[in-house]
Amino acid sequence: MNKDSLIRIMEENDIAPLKKMGQNFIIDKNIVDKIVFLANPEDIILEIGPGFGAITIPLSKKVKKVIAIEKDKKIARLLKERVGNNVEVIEADILKELVPQQEYKVFSNTPFYIAPAIIRMFLESNNPPTEMVLMTQKEVAQRICAKPPNMNLLALSVQFYADPKVLFRVPRQCFYPNPNVDSSVLRIITKKGKDGASFFKVARAGFSRPRAQLLNNLSKELKLSKVEVENQLKSIGIDPKIRAERLSIDDWITLSNILK
Repeated sequence: MNKDSLIRIMEENDIAPLKKMGQNFIIDKNIVDKIVFLANPEDIILEIGPGFGAITIPLSKKVKKVIAIEKDKKIARLLKERVGNNVEVIEADILKELVPQQEYKVFSNTPFYIAPAIIRMFLESNNPPTEMVLMTQKEVAQRICAKPPNMNLLALSVQFYADPKVLFRVPRQCFYPNPNVDSSVLRIITKKGKDGASFFKVARAGFSRPRAQLLNNLSKELKLSKVEVENQLKSIGIDPKIRAERLSIDDWITLSNILK
């Protein structure tokens, strides 16, 4: 779907992009083709924010089924008229935790402001997707894939459950209307059997004050003595004076195990 055809459809149906919902519709066929290429014929795809079907329609021609979740009532009704029999359009807010029971993958042109919440929701669900392919703000994608010494709580939250990788950049000119920033397509492949309860308790404590030493954060937030925490850190080769962003995912897993 190019820009002219998109504008025509919107005008004919009295629809305007809603900034509050982060509606920036993809209009570049080359980008669409690269995203659809990542799917397989046997896949069941949960698509978040399908819009007018720029990705939905070609995706449906390749995969077993597409479940398209669209929050905008007007767009959802219009999309139902444009798709084939293997596309189920659901008018709903994805943050209401609409997680399928069968094996599935998530594809999404994700509004920037809810991307982290969506990723965490799915990865922490009882039935996480085997894979997520997300088009989101370039800076968000880079934060998710960060490594020491630039780790952050979002990166930890994703990398504990999955292996994320930025595949390619999507310039802002590929959308209508143009967002203020470029995007990236991020691929997240889920690890199996991860229980994050104790891990995230320790991780949140460690990042509670980003500029403070790890020893001070852990001691204060976990209500443990500094001597006890210092001894535990030294026992696994971690400098108590280090800052949280310098630890690797493996360091955090080891740390959460000994501080249970």
